[in-house]
Amino acid sequence: MPTSDHDGRGPDDPESRSLVLRLLDKAIETQSPMVSKNITRARHRNRAATPAEVVRALERMYLATQTTTGAAVGGAAAVPAIGTGLALAMSAGEALTSLEVSALFVLSVSDVHGIPVDEVERRRALVLGILLGGGGRKTIAEATNRTARHWARHVVDGVPAQTLRQINKVLGQNFITKYGSKQGIVVLGRIVPFGIGAALGGGASALLAGGCVKATRYAFGPAPEAWPAG
Repeated sequence: MPTSDHDGRGPDDPESRSLVLRLLDKAIETQSPMVSKNITRARHRNRAATPAEVVRALERMYLATQTTTGAAVGGAAAVPAIGTGLALAMSAGEALTSLEVSALFVLSVSDVHGIPVDEVERRRALVLGILLGGGGRKTIAEATNRTARHWARHVVDGVPAQTLRQINKVLGQNFITKYGSKQGIVVLGRIVPFGIGAALGGGASALLAGGCVKATRYAFGPAPEAWPAG
């Protein structure tokens, strides 16, 4: 007999599956207005920073945030009696935070590259494609018949809205499966007792964030040499 949760919905229930995508859309929606502030923060220590230097700063900020959050959740598992339960509860909330931080990072890098993502479908395709890594890149290449590196600008500038919706449908289904599996690994790492959870939680989050940074570099390519005039 298939298992289900307390309200009768199993993990493959359409409502449960669509929740993941709703969380992603919420993350993109809430973080899009924060892009300019995030870039300003990345330039804070060096007002004369080049676009490439700002991208590197954004990467460091992203990796640090993800690692710190993962370690904090993992550290809660070491608390006697309440550690594991607390870590599980914190992980549920951190899943949304992780998506928000990732969406902000991707959209910020896009802005530095001079690629404004004003439409919802284009933002979604960009974030999904990068978070899925090689699988997302392959899906986009097959749908657009474009196999060149640095695909981000092609998706934003040259793909019709209807094609984007089809791409996002496929990316969304892949994301539900792959993100759920990866998040499960991270959660297990965080709830290990005896204080080990902090190291594993932070390490697992850093590993996933590192994959996102690598995928972003591939999607966008080298940063512009200078900021636009004016």
